[in-house]
Amino acid sequence: MMTGGARDNMQQMFGHGGDLAEFAAISGSDPERIIDFSVNINPVGAPEYLRKVISRSIEKLAGYPDPHSRELLSGLAPAYGLDARHCVVANGSSEIIYALPRALTIQRVVIPVPSYMDYERAARLLGLNILRFPLLESDGFRVDFAGLGKLLKAGDLVYLGRPNNPTGISFEAKDALDLIEGHPEAYFVVDESFFEFIADSSELISPDMSSNLLVFRSLTKFYAIPGLRLGFAAASPGLADALRRHLVPWSVNALAQAVGRVIVSDKDYGELTRSHVKELRESLRQGLEAFNGIKVFPGEANYLLVKIMQEGISARQLAERLLRHPSQSIAIRVCDNFAGLDDRFFRVAVRTETENEKLCMALARELDPAAGRVVRRRKKTPALMLQGTSSNAGKSVLTAALGRIFLQDGFRVAPFKAQNMSLNSFVTRDGGEMGRAQVVQAQACRLDPEIRMNPVLLKPSSDVGSQVIINGSPVGNMSVSDYIRFKPEAGQAAFAAYDSLAAENDIMVLEGAGSPAEVNLRHHDIVNMAMARHAEASVLLVGDIDRGGVFASFIGTLDVMAEWERALVAGFVVNRFRGQAGLLNDAFRYVEEFTGRDFFGVVPYIRDHGLPEEDSVSFKAGLYEKPRPSGECIVIGVIDLPHISNFTDVEPFLAEPDVHLRIIRGAKELDRAAKDLAALILPGSKNVMNDLAFLRQSGLAAGIRELAGKRSLDIIGICGGFQMLGRDILDPCRIESDGGCIDALGIMEMTTTLVEEKTLIRQSGLHLPSMLNVQGYEIHHGRTAAAHKRVLRMDDGSEAGAVSDDGRIWGSYLHGIFDTDDFRRWWIDQLRCSMNMKPLGRIVAPFNLEPAFERLAEIVRESLDINRIYRLLGFK
Repeated sequence: MMTGGARDNMQQMFGHGGDLAEFAAISGSDPERIIDFSVNINPVGAPEYLRKVISRSIEKLAGYPDPHSRELLSGLAPAYGLDARHCVVANGSSEIIYALPRALTIQRVVIPVPSYMDYERAARLLGLNILRFPLLESDGFRVDFAGLGKLLKAGDLVYLGRPNNPTGISFEAKDALDLIEGHPEAYFVVDESFFEFIADSSELISPDMSSNLLVFRSLTKFYAIPGLRLGFAAASPGLADALRRHLVPWSVNALAQAVGRVIVSDKDYGELTRSHVKELRESLRQGLEAFNGIKVFPGEANYLLVKIMQEGISARQLAERLLRHPSQSIAIRVCDNFAGLDDRFFRVAVRTETENEKLCMALARELDPAAGRVVRRRKKTPALMLQGTSSNAGKSVLTAALGRIFLQDGFRVAPFKAQNMSLNSFVTRDGGEMGRAQVVQAQACRLDPEIRMNPVLLKPSSDVGSQVIINGSPVGNMSVSDYIRFKPEAGQAAFAAYDSLAAENDIMVLEGAGSPAEVNLRHHDIVNMAMARHAEASVLLVGDIDRGGVFASFIGTLDVMAEWERALVAGFVVNRFRGQAGLLNDAFRYVEEFTGRDFFGVVPYIRDHGLPEEDSVSFKAGLYEKPRPSGECIVIGVIDLPHISNFTDVEPFLAEPDVHLRIIRGAKELDRAAKDLAALILPGSKNVMNDLAFLRQSGLAAGIRELAGKRSLDIIGICGGFQMLGRDILDPCRIESDGGCIDALGIMEMTTTLVEEKTLIRQSGLHLPSMLNVQGYEIHHGRTAAAHKRVLRMDDGSEAGAVSDDGRIWGSYLHGIFDTDDFRRWWIDQLRCSMNMKPLGRIVAPFNLEPAFERLAEIVRESLDINRIYRLLGFK
């Protein structure tokens, strides 16, 4: 049972909107969990540059603000076609409302009701007479200007809301101007606090404003800065000066002045807001009107007035139920303390689409359960997203680890990355192409890789362009500017793929790309915060402490985010730490105090985690360049091509104890290594034409041809490397060049023609020289005709690749050929024999990722607060 004190609190709580602390005290909920529909703040949120303006203005706090707001007025007045004499800046519109009756010689205040309550309260504080002029529900709460004019007399102060609060109904400027002109002995105050939600300019504000008219606006509401508070009034110079004399000195702080100077000139923000709010308001109105027993009034601003038409429940009772509901606390504005409204009326703000849907669902639960089945949307699958403070922060590996952890705990879980940029791709069973990182993550979740996990793949073909692959199939080569124009279409494909995949799983683990702090990319983002918003995912920012500067990166990343983006960030994860985590406590406290976000854990530097790397960043950084094993081993050289792709083809050799990979980048390095090499691998390439030019210019081409002539080692070409072994490459479709034909290395009698149709296929078959099974996948535009024996016979009976008569030079299009343990060991043993070593004759390093996944999951489970992550997801 509610006590008398609690009942009084309830009365006070619903008497005014926006008191989250009071809402939380009454409801027993955290303020952050309350969706506040009781205050009418722009649902678009504050302009994205706001934090930047405030940050650079912090130094102004060391001095007093300009008492006359000169800099602000120099921008504000021209924005409305005025000069500074016409404008009065204040600490929100409330300061104007309370100062104005003191500034004027008036006898009576006339207020059309229902209206904003502070008009009347300000008048009562001065003991003024008040006349309420009723706005009739039967007239749609519109102002009867003719009737109002008949009541006016000298010395009156008349308040008009344009639009009215709480009804949201506006009026034509001409009607007001006629009334004002007809009553020069009265003062008229037009409250346009919400007018900017309707239009960007007001016919009532002009350089020749009548001396008895004052118009004020609340920048607080439209620009979503209630914590700063800023408003202004426009009037004739004489009336403006009278008001100015009754305002408190220094009432507008330095930060508010700095922000106001910028926002008043931002026309784009206004246009975006009006368009977006109109759409949201109409959607919310339709959602509310789907219920039986309520009436929605057609407001024009960012709020709607609602009347309960059914018996047995008042607006105050409804508000209490909504606020106290255990699953979601929602605050609405009860309107029974507005003159002219009774206990059946309440007002709701227009908020985001998701929040509006939650309001409709909550109202359906309380007022019309049958309608609830209509308005209830599909619940989003719980989702966690890992984003980085930089590229290569370890997001991919941590995504795989969390996928395995959730799987171990009994959940159906799937990985997702909306857009991947990588030359290291993979072919799915149905012939689609996707990034290798999501393949590994799928394996961690014990799922068959599929294109829905990576619907957009970019494969760089030059410094300024990429091949674009959507839902597994190439759609063309695009420059950066071309792709930016194409991104909306790519984004829709990503969203659709996510929704389809998420519907089949209990948890989704999303990976971002690069960093959300890349400010040049954010306005067309489809992979970081835009994807997190679509998935309604909680975001953890991952930072690589091994690089240094990680704590500044956490702070800086949050500082450049828009407010809606920051709201999605739950906290931070420190990755690749070497040392005792307790040594970071001071840094943790600093970041937590600065950002209001805390840390979910510290993941140690994991050496040789055993998972394939995501892209060539790690390869280029020397990840594969391990110390030579002690004891007997063979050396396999790998040519590092500028456009190397699918470099993970050689990764299985890293675990072999008798193999040393040597990465070769130049002719001198090849010459020094030649005497030790048992084999040389030419890997895949995304741009064979350019990479062949590199081989010639660097002297590597001559060195490779010389080694081929000596037949002192095996030379193997995979995909693009296979094409390079031939005589020439034709590009009639201009896929990688301007067309024509170029010479290849000339080591084998082969000609390759690049064709438009891309081969994407999973393959398995026999390696003919060994008669051992192999499997993998093909991704290429080339069609190669060879005058040599074939090296592979596929399961479908076709033969592929080529091998020299002595078996020492061979190649094929098959990526992943060395993943098969039996074949890899056979080939290594063949090389051992060629180097006068005894073959081992047994598999010593199975290429099995399961132990790596289990080990990784164990380390990450111990390093992160997994229980807290589950709470983020809505479990436990």
